[in-house]
Amino acid sequence: MNFKTPLIRGTLVKRYKRFLADVVLADGTLVTAHTANSGSMMGCCEPGSEVWLSPADNPDRKLKWTWELVRVGDGLVGINTSWPNALVAEACAAGLIPELAGYDTVRREVKYGKNSRIDVLLEKADGSRCYVEVKNVTLARDGHAEFPDAVTARGAKHLVEMTDMVAEGHRAVMVYLVQREDCHAFRVAADIDPAYRDALALALSRGVEAVCWACTLTPEGISVARPLPLRLDTPLPA
Repeated sequence: MNFKTPLIRGTLVKRYKRFLADVVLADGTLVTAHTANSGSMMGCCEPGSEVWLSPADNPDRKLKWTWELVRVGDGLVGINTSWPNALVAEACAAGLIPELAGYDTVRREVKYGKNSRIDVLLEKADGSRCYVEVKNVTLARDGHAEFPDAVTARGAKHLVEMTDMVAEGHRAVMVYLVQREDCHAFRVAADIDPAYRDALALALSRGVEAVCWACTLTPEGISVARPLPLRLDTPLPA
């Protein structure tokens, strides 16, 4: 996935009210950018960090900039949660994720369950379905990519609904998409959200699958690049 227009580099002043960030551009202009990320962004929103913004397509939009990337250490991290679904769908269509290859159609944001939408639905001509839920991962600790970076009751709810799809005879796969290049494995941030850890362990025991893929990132674009091993040696809830 390439950015439609060149990104603009700046320096982060602060992130606040979850969806706003003040950034100083190279020419000294102070702008407020939309931050498309509802998580804590732990380790990714330090004042003074190098950030990259995209200009808004719509001239009538109130906020003229969107925060896309932040430099953490020597690498870039993608913080915009609007992109992972498109990145995974694009990779599936191109056959780049072996665990999700072999399907005839790729659809996004399809209604399912009681009142939800699956991020990506893969289908075969014979009616076989694979429900794919995508989680954006930006948190890294000790070389491990970790999810979640904040308590996520919504994430646990998705796991229950995916388990229901497995019970109906379909596949259901959780994809953890790591928008950074400096991790060697994935694990659940159980200290941040033990309930999510337990929900994932239970879902996996009932047939839900999980994979993790890391991206390569530049100011020109983002692409799904390599698998990361899962370290999910967590006990089932009592």
